[in-house]
Amino acid sequence: MSVGLLCLILIALAATGYVMGRRRALSSAAGDIRILHSLPSFYGRITALMAGVPAFLLVAVWVVAQPIYIEHRAFALIDPADIPEGSSPQLVIADVHRLADGLDMLAAAGSDTAALVRDPVALKAALNGAGVALGNDPKPSTIVAAEATRAMATRARLVLTGLALVLAGVGMFVALRRIKPEYRARNATESFAMWLLVGSSLIAVLTTVGIVASLLSETVHFFELYPAWDFFFSTVWSPKFGGGSSLGIWPLVWGTLYVSAISLVVAVPIGLMSAIYLAEYASRRTRSWVKPAIEILAGIPTIVYGLFALITVGPLLRDWIAQPMGWGNSSSSVMTAGLVMGIMVIPFVSSLSDDIINAVPQSLRDGSLGLGATPSETVRQVVLPAALPGIVGAILLAASRAIGETMIVVMGAGAAAKLSLNPFEAMTTVTVKIVSQLTGDTEFNSPETLVAFALGLTLFTFTLCLNILALVIVRKYREQYE
Repeated sequence: MSVGLLCLILIALAATGYVMGRRRALSSAAGDIRILHSLPSFYGRITALMAGVPAFLLVAVWVVAQPIYIEHRAFALIDPADIPEGSSPQLVIADVHRLADGLDMLAAAGSDTAALVRDPVALKAALNGAGVALGNDPKPSTIVAAEATRAMATRARLVLTGLALVLAGVGMFVALRRIKPEYRARNATESFAMWLLVGSSLIAVLTTVGIVASLLSETVHFFELYPAWDFFFSTVWSPKFGGGSSLGIWPLVWGTLYVSAISLVVAVPIGLMSAIYLAEYASRRTRSWVKPAIEILAGIPTIVYGLFALITVGPLLRDWIAQPMGWGNSSSSVMTAGLVMGIMVIPFVSSLSDDIINAVPQSLRDGSLGLGATPSETVRQVVLPAALPGIVGAILLAASRAIGETMIVVMGAGAAAKLSLNPFEAMTTVTVKIVSQLTGDTEFNSPETLVAFALGLTLFTFTLCLNILALVIVRKYREQYE
């Protein structure tokens, strides 16, 4: 049984539990709900929760753990002599999975898979005919591992189905046995829901921990193969698959900060002034169409911004400024990417700043105007200082968004890793190089590939520092104005 069908069955069981729990509560009170501690719906809810939630948790854990267990068992069946030289375990396991999926397709088509597994040549021909491409020719032990993977996956689905249904049934039975007129179903439902919410919040925290742990583990592996001194202090980025690479991070960091700085120079003044206009000067009718028009910019796909930079902004800057001034001949430049990225992050500054300015108490404005200040003086000396923490947070959020952008930089700034002050030269950023190092058939056993994780951890550290800075500023000034 597929996981999707099993989930539908569990939902049906939970709905059945709700109906049965409600009816049992009414029958235990002989139809007089005044005898019950809680409303009949609460008895149905706790029954549905106990029938569905534990079973769904089992399914979620099983779906995560099953592939890891099966891959470990399958890899143990592969003869080391059948692993091609220089191939990584991930590629071998990928071939095993493709081979297992191909055997399933052939079995569904009516082919004699038992005969095919005994003839690797015929098996490969059949798989090619079915559109399944293997990275390497199927070896005897690889075929055995694929057959074992199929068998284990089938058994795992059966065991999961049985355990989930039994767990749902036991949960429903226990919940129904507890239903009595004095049973505090409302309290039990609230407590169950609270722990469910706590578990959901822990999932977000554990996801962050998992991301950081995966980056750290691969980064440690990278530094085992490549000197940390050269990575952090070299000014040359020249990856060469096969050896002889120079993987200095500073050209990428410089390009990232340069492009982000230009984008903020564009976005912060425009976004902040538009927010001030919308919050303090615009009529309600003007605000009703200007604010949505600005927010539309946030919904445009970044690839569209990249095309705009490549086709329109880049050639204009090259023909009107760079070439006449002798600063460059390329349409791909830091200025191109920075300008377009600045347009993209305007809504982050404008919308957040607008909401923050509107949250400033009207009494501060009235007091300033009552003392004889003009509207512009009120905005400059009262409203903006009061809204400063939120505005700084909006700017730092826009900076984090600019630092993590990829497509606009790929199409607008080029891919040259260099240290230069000329904004009309092509440069690149950390995110672009992460993509380039992981593009294609890569094996996670060389510094040229593993460097992507070190770059990702560096980018994560930058954004984390920006978020911490925003929290510090907001807390400091919030204490001043509250």
